[in-house]
Amino acid sequence: MADLSDFRSGQIVGVRLAGASVTKMTTLLCVSRAAIAKVMTVYTNHGNTSSAKRNSGQKTKLSERDHCTLKRIVSNNHRTSAAKVTAELNIHLEDFVSTKPERSFTNPISIVQVQLLNL
Repeated sequence: MADLSDFRSGQIVGVRLAGASVTKMTTLLCVSRAAIAKVMTVYTNHGNTSSAKRNSGQKTKLSERDHCTLKRIVSNNHRTSAAKVTAELNIHLEDFVSTKPERSFTNPISIVQVQLLNL
């Protein structure tokens, strides 16, 4: 179902609710029986055809305006290093960005090592 759009999934549900058989739907919509079964299973269990995974993951820190600023910085000199782009972008932002990824330490030994390094 991951490769089907919301519109396509909606078509499958609509045609099925209209009374078409699965065999007729495969020829009409050019979709496999397995895809139809998956879409209908999700629809009957959850009541919708869209996947919630599209809204998962880390949210972006940059607004639309920040994206435009970043594009402008990079387009002025596309050979600039990431550190220089980050430094210039941070001048324009309220929430600073970093070139290094955020790390979360869940292992107690790692926490102690980080605390020792910070001493």
